[in-house]
Amino acid sequence: MLSQMLENVRSGQPLVHNITNYVTVNDCANILLACGGSPIMADEPQEAEDITAVCGGLNLNIGTLNSHTIPAMLAAGKKANTLGHPVLLDPVGAGASRLRTETALRLVREVKLTAVRGNVSEMKTIAFGAGSTKGVDADALDAVTEASLPKAVAFAKDLSQRINAVVAMTGAIDIVADSQTAYVIRNGCPMMSRITGSGCMLSAMMTAYLTANPKEPLRAAAAAVCAMGLCGEAAFARLKEHEGSATFRTYLIDEVYCLNGKTLEEGAKYEMQ
Repeated sequence: MLSQMLENVRSGQPLVHNITNYVTVNDCANILLACGGSPIMADEPQEAEDITAVCGGLNLNIGTLNSHTIPAMLAAGKKANTLGHPVLLDPVGAGASRLRTETALRLVREVKLTAVRGNVSEMKTIAFGAGSTKGVDADALDAVTEASLPKAVAFAKDLSQRINAVVAMTGAIDIVADSQTAYVIRNGCPMMSRITGSGCMLSAMMTAYLTANPKEPLRAAAAAVCAMGLCGEAAFARLKEHEGSATFRTYLIDEVYCLNGKTLEEGAKYEMQ
């Protein structure tokens, strides 16, 4: 069933408005094109509503947050809500500074979100209003392990219910949940954490999946997480001697471009709880 989520992206070619961080903006645009979507990268507050109006979905990423982009995110988010467009929040580094934490919480309060995607420490910040995020990385003490998985699944479901949005909590083990159901996903490889932007790219791609599958946000988000992890595995398998993280990033985008529904269906490693 995940394959239909991918095929809907290919056929629908959703146009996604991205207010994202400048470190990974080019990678986000390329992954959207590779998965079958189309990107607009625009963070000017004066045109935020207009750009969102011509798109089908909105990706908000606070990775390089500044006083210029905050009003753009709020304006675009509220406009997307009036149009019924899906909105994804990537609360990069929430918990690492007061500005990031307060902005992430404000977006949760003032914009109706379809999904929030981040690491477990960022999600705990969203849930509790404070956290122990280390830069853009999760605190090692927060890591989801097989031992802590039941508690993490319960946390994700509870958070989803509280914020009325799909929660995609990514790491070595990924959890994608609404208030009732959680996908526990085991695709991916450690090399994905050695390039900048794998999480940002996933958020952009997930927004395309949400836009192309508006009635099934949970399954769409799970399909995107499986797809990115599966493509990471394939990219790593292609690496030859003396090829490293830069080549891996190129292979990753290639694999997303080449991924089809059948391969996704057969390669997705998940269970539902």
